[in-house]
Amino acid sequence: QVQLVESGGGLVQAGGSLRLSCAASGRTFSMYPMGWFRQAPGKERELVAAISGNGRMTSYAESVKGRFTISRDNAKNTMYLQMNSLKPEDTAVFYCAVRKYYSPTYEIWERQDEYNYWGQGTQVTVSS
Repeated sequence: QVQLVESGGGLVQAGGSLRLSCAASGRTFSMYPMGWFRQAPGKERELVAAISGNGRMTSYAESVKGRFTISRDNAKNTMYLQMNSLKPEDTAVFYCAVRKYYSPTYEIWERQDEYNYWGQGTQVTVSS
């Protein structure tokens, strides 16, 4: 059974940093596209960053460009989101997601309905 577990969330002051991890189990996700999404209170879930199956292409929401970095370690079956210069508006529950289709290409997937497996989320709270 596929399981994604996020960790690394917490409370941080504005300007601080956090590193989120998404550990996958149940199968290997090397060469499967992955992404981070977030949902703030009262708002819809949105894409934060996505990474291609081969790990060589990334995509970011405009609001996080230059501050967040998505990466993956296929040997560890883990994806990361390094978040720097955090702002109060980054406060949200962050979710990791993986497509179930093997894709060893540069293709990026940005829609929620394109992802098949989801973690339960980790809370990130940024205080001003």
